[in-house]
Amino acid sequence: MVIGLLAITAIPTVTGVAMGVSEQRKANERKNDERRMAKFNIDVAPPPYEEPDDEVQGLRVVLRNSKVYLDDPIPSKRKVPAHTAAAFYIEYPEPDHLKDLKRGYGLATTISDNPPMLGWIYADKDTHEVKYGNRTMSCEHVVGPWDWDEEETTVTLEENCQFVAVQEDDGAWALYFDRDGDELEGVLEEQGKLDNDFQPLRLKRNLIEQQVQKMKNDNS
Repeated sequence: MVIGLLAITAIPTVTGVAMGVSEQRKANERKNDERRMAKFNIDVAPPPYEEPDDEVQGLRVVLRNSKVYLDDPIPSKRKVPAHTAAAFYIEYPEPDHLKDLKRGYGLATTISDNPPMLGWIYADKDTHEVKYGNRTMSCEHVVGPWDWDEEETTVTLEENCQFVAVQEDDGAWALYFDRDGDELEGVLEEQGKLDNDFQPLRLKRNLIEQQVQKMKNDNS
């Protein structure tokens, strides 16, 4: 009977601890979501242990005509007008027929300033080109999980940080996701682009708020 009484009197304590743990978990999740929703530009960095390539080093992810390209961070220096991606992580809203996939975080981005519009960055499941569009355009492709590395700087897709810039016939650098880990040999052969110049790379988060703060400090 004593044991029974002890067990009964312990129930409120256990319940209180469980509720406390649950609330702390929710608070941690909210804090994590806030960090993930901080907008960032996406810049090019060389793969680990490799020297930066002069042709793509210093370029930034830009958007035009439903595809993702790499171009100068300064819009006025671009030969072809393009929108600078301002991206953030948020849970991808799976459509009803794909609810079971639960692909986690998607990579949302501004796609237009006037009018202000948002879209999703994704990798084409067939060509491995990185593109952008609305949920209808993106949902059948590789929309996530997008994430970051332990330092919260390198951008990953499906726990993979391997991306490749491929130079198109007009000289523009298009972004591809090296999903197969073969530096795109398979998909580029299918597209007749094996002779095109290509550069393996990583994508780095460059927080917009920090850039703004740095500019203020520099001008003060």
